[in-house]
Amino acid sequence: MAISTLKAGDKITSLGRIGQKRAELYKKLGVETVGELLKLFPRGYIDYSSPTPISEAVPDEMNVIAATVTRKLMPARIRKGMTIYKLVATDGRHDMTVTIYNSQYLFDRLVVGEEYLFYGKLSLSGKKADMQSPLVLQGDSEELIQPIYPLTEGLSQAMLRLSVREALTKTDDISETLPKDVIRKNELCAVRYAYENIHFPKDNHALLVARERLIFEELFMLSLGMQVLKQRGKQQSSVTIKNTSAEPFFESLPFELTNAQKRSVNECVADMTKGVQMNRLLQGDVGSGKTVVAAACAYIAAQNGMQTALMAPTEILAIQHYKTLSGFLNPLGIKVCLLTGSMTQKEKNEIRSLMENGECNVAVGTHALFQDSVSFENLGLVITDEQHRFGVNQRARLSAKGKSPHRLVMSATPIPRTLALMVFGDLDISLLDELPKGRSQIKTWGVSGKKREGAFGFVASQLDEGRQAYIVCPMIEDSDSDLKSVVKYAQTVSETAFKKYRVGLLHGKLPSDEKDRIMQAFKNHELDLLVATTVVEVGVDVPNATVMIIENAERFGLSQLHQLRGRVGRGKWQSYCIMISDSMSEECRHRMEIMTKTTDGFKISEEDLRLRGPGEFFGSRQHGLPRMKIADMAQDFEVMKRAQRAASELVADDPELSKPCNKSLLAGVRELFDKGSDL
Repeated sequence: MAISTLKAGDKITSLGRIGQKRAELYKKLGVETVGELLKLFPRGYIDYSSPTPISEAVPDEMNVIAATVTRKLMPARIRKGMTIYKLVATDGRHDMTVTIYNSQYLFDRLVVGEEYLFYGKLSLSGKKADMQSPLVLQGDSEELIQPIYPLTEGLSQAMLRLSVREALTKTDDISETLPKDVIRKNELCAVRYAYENIHFPKDNHALLVARERLIFEELFMLSLGMQVLKQRGKQQSSVTIKNTSAEPFFESLPFELTNAQKRSVNECVADMTKGVQMNRLLQGDVGSGKTVVAAACAYIAAQNGMQTALMAPTEILAIQHYKTLSGFLNPLGIKVCLLTGSMTQKEKNEIRSLMENGECNVAVGTHALFQDSVSFENLGLVITDEQHRFGVNQRARLSAKGKSPHRLVMSATPIPRTLALMVFGDLDISLLDELPKGRSQIKTWGVSGKKREGAFGFVASQLDEGRQAYIVCPMIEDSDSDLKSVVKYAQTVSETAFKKYRVGLLHGKLPSDEKDRIMQAFKNHELDLLVATTVVEVGVDVPNATVMIIENAERFGLSQLHQLRGRVGRGKWQSYCIMISDSMSEECRHRMEIMTKTTDGFKISEEDLRLRGPGEFFGSRQHGLPRMKIADMAQDFEVMKRAQRAASELVADDPELSKPCNKSLLAGVRELFDKGSDL
């Protein structure tokens, strides 16, 4: 029997009509308590408030028709267990037949002479209109906006609506968590009003007001949690720099740094003088010059008697960083070393000895850097490239080899700044938002498969001039059929259009050492054309590669297309990207148009986020953020900015949320970040 009042923490079986069996169904939706039921927000709504006359209804689309039942037809049993019920209803000018399958209850409930609101697809055949299996609402109903909830088999919309209504009526602790001044400054409605109108809105305005309040609260809590984590991450560091001049390094370069590069170096230097551990993200588009910023930071560390470790996700990328950093730093008397898994034991021992006695100023390597056998004399700076490819524990193990060394994370995946503040909310952000001078734009075209032969001819002309090219094929599901298609594609082009050239194949199923060998062969121009999957998305620089062909371009997100395009355009020659797609969808055409009009990775990432949302944007939730229940970071940017600003003001006043007035906030943040959180 249901009790008279409920608490948000009560089991869902406290509600009427929910026994243990039905509770198991709710558990599949992530609902075990009354509070969790109230946070099972509708995924959409049916708006019955503006019905359409039958004559103006859009055929084969969902319509709301206000009509009065004029007569009922005899039920027809068409086969065992299946009965069809039909009735005729009119909107005053035209009639429609309503067909109901196997629901005598609904058929009996509809009374001749009464008006109802019917929601369903309307089929038109000549002058006859027919609606099958509609949802039906009483014509005089005051609740004209009906919630649509996510379901699992065994639960219906009617069941959920009844249970949510009971929870709203009986739960007496739907209390405010947001501070009064935050509610007032942001003109938010009361929390109970928000819950009542997100589930059963009085009208569209009430729904908008309720949504804004709940979206703001969720993003506020998320931002608050990330900022508290950032505060806790600012632990004291014994690694403090005093010699902050990078001028000798700048003057030694054969080119001038961009303003963005100088600004990023200055931000890193400022962090390292504060006596607390730097935790900074260096984010830049492909070709924006992140490595030279890392080199400048390593130079500063060396000038202060500290060592730097730079960890790359693959051996070939580590070798590339080693060569680049050596070119920058060796002339200044700074010794750069390389440590990778494929080295001989003797080579590894020699490098480890140099690192341990301090003769190696900058150690570049793969995961080999954080093995137990590796130690540093005075590790002051840890730089991680493409950090999302390393686990948190791996990065922590490398940092543990020093006394709270400063940490710089580099990423070549452009992320909209507002979203980056959430995703990397525990890091400060430096942005490389301009390209070095003299870098030419990559000319980009989108074509259909009919022009593939012409595209191949263009590639051949580039190869004849001594250049190299990539052809990327999608391998989304990583299935055997996908792999076979990539292998077959490579074999076909090597025997036809490119039979007189050296063609290589690269895909993710190959062993790591084989992938490195093929990529190195391409870099050394032992191959002319590389057919690959997206494994080349983050890879080594091949300045001689000038053409990127992307097959089935509709299967890639915008940001991924941009990353792939960034594999070319790294040398002195004009470079090109050709996207091939036979998709006729509006979205595909829109994406091809964006790619051909801009090479600005941040603009592209904004659009990608808008089109796909943050879950798809990052893939498999690798960003690690708590799952949002109502907020959509792709759509709710403006609310997000306000929520971030409000959270920043509160954390500035109470960094640990330890004041008694913020007790409920801390509980809300802990709930959002789950039970296992450090908060």
